[in-house]
Amino acid sequence: MDLFSSYLIYFVLFSVSLAIIHLANSRLRSSSSKLPPGRTGWLVIGEILEFAFAARTGKPERFINDRMKKYSPEVFRTSLMGENMAVVCGAAGNRFLFSNEDKLVSSWWPTLIKKILYSPSLFDNPPKEDLMRPSSSVHEFLKPEALKHYAEIMDMMARKHVDMYWNSKEEVKVYPLSKKYTFDLSCRLFMNIEDPQTVAKISDGFDRIMAGFISLPINIPGTAFNHAIKARNNLHKEIGEIIRKRKKELTESSRDSDSPALDLLSRMLLMNLDENIEVPSEIEVATRITAMILASHETTSTAITFALWYLAEFPDVYDAVLKEQMEIAKSKGPEDLLNWNDIQKMKNSWNVARESMRLASPSHGTFREAIADFTYAGFTIPKGWKIHWSVHSTHKNPEYFPDPEKFDPSRFEGKGPPPYTFVPFGGGPHMCLGKEYARLEILVFIYHVVTKFKLEKVNPNEKITYNPAATPVNGLPVRLHPHQM
Repeated sequence: MDLFSSYLIYFVLFSVSLAIIHLANSRLRSSSSKLPPGRTGWLVIGEILEFAFAARTGKPERFINDRMKKYSPEVFRTSLMGENMAVVCGAAGNRFLFSNEDKLVSSWWPTLIKKILYSPSLFDNPPKEDLMRPSSSVHEFLKPEALKHYAEIMDMMARKHVDMYWNSKEEVKVYPLSKKYTFDLSCRLFMNIEDPQTVAKISDGFDRIMAGFISLPINIPGTAFNHAIKARNNLHKEIGEIIRKRKKELTESSRDSDSPALDLLSRMLLMNLDENIEVPSEIEVATRITAMILASHETTSTAITFALWYLAEFPDVYDAVLKEQMEIAKSKGPEDLLNWNDIQKMKNSWNVARESMRLASPSHGTFREAIADFTYAGFTIPKGWKIHWSVHSTHKNPEYFPDPEKFDPSRFEGKGPPPYTFVPFGGGPHMCLGKEYARLEILVFIYHVVTKFKLEKVNPNEKITYNPAATPVNGLPVRLHPHQM
């Protein structure tokens, strides 16, 4: 069941009973406060139907753009997920929000997501730290010294993946294969897991969790939400077994938590042993690992898919990328692995990936919560209100990107777009720590595909939907034309 239909049924079945709760608990501030202009839509569900419909039809920016034109190009009011919400728009809005992290706003996650990712014990006894935010061990994991080591691992895994699933094939579906590659890589780098059966079991759990994120929040047998809760429980059990085994291995060895070769789980466990801190519970560690895989896997596979989408669509762009990648390939021996210096030479390829992310974003944006009353653009944002910043207020805005629907990687040459306009990784103190990790993962995969094949779209008019990330409706089937060496 898709996102639009799910919320429509939810409205029909539950709007009356939940309206009472909504009216009892939602109180706007004094009428003397000048709230942002806008509308809150239907009781309880707000404007989620309009939001979902725009995404379903492949034009999520319409929800944002229509309201910017009608109410204000700077900030407007809506209601999503049962919350009063201000949507801050444009480059100025992004700059304001990113520069006021932990001053006026803090991270906020929709209740539905936390109910799926957090076990009941974490709600009963909340951890001291937000498990959705990167810990110190994640910071160490994503240091440049570690990333340089991961380039070789990514290269080995990408080479193996292409040999197994692309070579000797006349046609492949890019989207499911890119998801497999990024998930296998996450299991290897985050938990040092390569066994295909174990990876398959974990992958199945994540697929059910992702389906739960766009489902009705009804925990009864047979619903997608219930399947997601069960998948989380099984996933935590599976990861818990890996944690216990890894703890035993680490106590019997002399591994150093500063070693760049360490997977994320081992680094987390060693730092807990090395530092004089309260050791997180097994369920907390499992939740952090789950959140990390979700954050890295879906978004990066979307970015890879649409980079290849546009390379298949524009021969001149493909030829320029092929030339760049073949120069690197010719400098390598048959068994040589890509290294950090090779990645830095892939400037044109990265411009293609960035332009792909501008047009088909892996993420809509994220949410914040006002931790104090504040004023923006002459309007009051009350404490407790939720705030949404969206890539869709800038990525296809002609003020920042002339002829915004045109695919043009040259936008990123020289100084590139104006600050705070291209924001697939956010910005400010909480800019996505995985930006460079994602860049590595994307460019290594492009290298192995482009140096082996020319791509041809099977369905030139294939549509794009958002569910919740940009998704080709048919999985992007392409014909492979191997290069004649």
